This record gives sequence, structure tokens and C-alpha cells, in this order.
Amino acid sequence: MTTPPRVRRNSSSAGPVVLDDLSKQIIEQLQNDGRMPYASIGKAVGLSEAAVRQRVQRLQDAGVMQIVAVTDPLTLGFPRQAMIGVNCEGDLESVADELSAIEEIDYVVLTAGSFDVIVEVVCEGDGHLLEILSKIRAIPAVRATESFVYLKLRKQTYSWGTR
Repeated sequence: MTTPPRVRRNSSSAGPVVLDDLSKQIIEQLQNDGRMPYASIGKAVGLSEAAVRQRVQRLQDAGVMQIVAVTDPLTLGFPRQAMIGVNCEGDLESVADELSAIEEIDYVVLTAGSFDVIVEVVCEGDGHLLEILSKIRAIPAVRATESFVYLKLRKQTYSWGTR
């Protein structure tokens, strides 16, 4: 008999998912190597291959995780990355939708503070960044932008909720 995953929501159905230690260990194994066989994960965490397969499926079904390939923009010819703060007026949701439709924008967040929306872009160079800024500034509700060009990425992790 396999051990069911300990994935449960807090008292509110909209609350965060609570993970048991085994589920956290499985996620950590997949964060280190998303192609790791379930049998190898099972050995590392003390479960059968079938139990790991069931837990991974339930974690995915619960929306806790996705297994994806993460590319390195620098090695793919995109040496310029930037975070762009956007100040707008009017309906922020519709501005966020318009920003999301711009192909080069891979991250859109509505924020509180100095900016209404923050976006992240990956570009082929400074000229490409300028083109993207022009697209952003062409949105009627956008009042101002401020760019934060990445000089060197020092840390990027995907380990939320497992420690």
C-alpha cells in the first residue's frame, strides 16, 4: 500500500497548500533534477516508485508545482535582461493584460509602492530593449517607465516552500 501525499489546504479553501516532509523532499529532488526517475527519487526519500509517481501527480494536480525546462537566456543569444517599473493610470488589470501580450515580457506583477506594475524582459541587446520600451510606452494608460538593466545575475532559486 502506498503512502498518500500529505498535501492539504489550510482551513480556508483559498489558503496555501501545506506539504508534509516527504512531499517537500520529492519537490527538492525534482528541483535538483527535473528528469530524475521516480525510482531514484523513491530511494532518496524512502518511498516506492509508485508512491512517488502518485505524489508527484497529486502535487501537479493541486497546482503546487510544474516540471519545466529552464533555459539560460545568455547561452541562447539574449544577453540583455531588465526589470521595468511601470506607472499607469486607470485599470491596472487591463494594462497588465496588454503587457502580458508583449512576447518579450516574461513576468508581469501588479505591485504596491513606487510602481503599479513591474515586468521582466529578455532581449537580444540594447536596441531590442528600446523596441520593447516603445511598445510598453505606446499603451495609452502607461504614464512612465523606469528600467533596471541586469548587469550580472548572482542568484536565482526555485525552492519556495520546501525548507
